[in-house]
Amino acid sequence: MIFKNLRFLIIGLAFLSLSSCGLYSLSGVTIPADIKTYQVDYFGYQATLVEPGIERDFKIKLEELIQDQSSLNLVTKNGDYIYQGEITRYYIAPMTATANSTASQNRLTIEINVRFTDTKRDEESFEKKYSFFYDYSANVQLQGAALDTALEVIYEQITQDIVNDTLAKW
Repeated sequence: MIFKNLRFLIIGLAFLSLSSCGLYSLSGVTIPADIKTYQVDYFGYQATLVEPGIERDFKIKLEELIQDQSSLNLVTKNGDYIYQGEITRYYIAPMTATANSTASQNRLTIEINVRFTDTKRDEESFEKKYSFFYDYSANVQLQGAALDTALEVIYEQITQDIVNDTLAKW
C-alpha cells in the first residue's frame, strides 16, 4: 500500500514539474521558459477583392487563440513573439455546376501571409502563407450571417495552423 501511494506521489510530482517549467502543457503548446509575451500587429490587406474589416477580425481571432492556448501575455509592443502579415487573397470562385451550366456551389478562399518573429531565437523566425476555404451554396449571398460563418470556419483553421507552427511546433 505504501509503495502504491509512493508511486502516485512520484508520478504526480513528475507531472507538476513538467507542466510548471514552461516547456510543456496539456494543450500541446511548447513555449520556452524565457518567452512571456506576444504581440499581433495589424494585418494589412493586399488582396484584389476587398471585404472591409476582415483583417481586424483575423487579428482578434489570432490574439484570442494564442491567449486561450498558452500562458503568454498579450502586449502592444516589444513582444517576445511577434506576429505580422497581410491578407494576400480573398477570392470567390464557382465550384460545381448545374445541368444549366450555372454554379450550384461557390468557394471563398482566404490566404494570409504571416511573418513570425521570435525575438529570443532568430532561427525560429519564419514567413509563411496560410490559406483555407469555405464552400457555400450559390443561392446564398455572402454577406451578414453567411459571411460571418464562412470567416469563422476559415479563421479557425488558419489561426490554429499558425499556433501549431509557432507554439506547438507541429
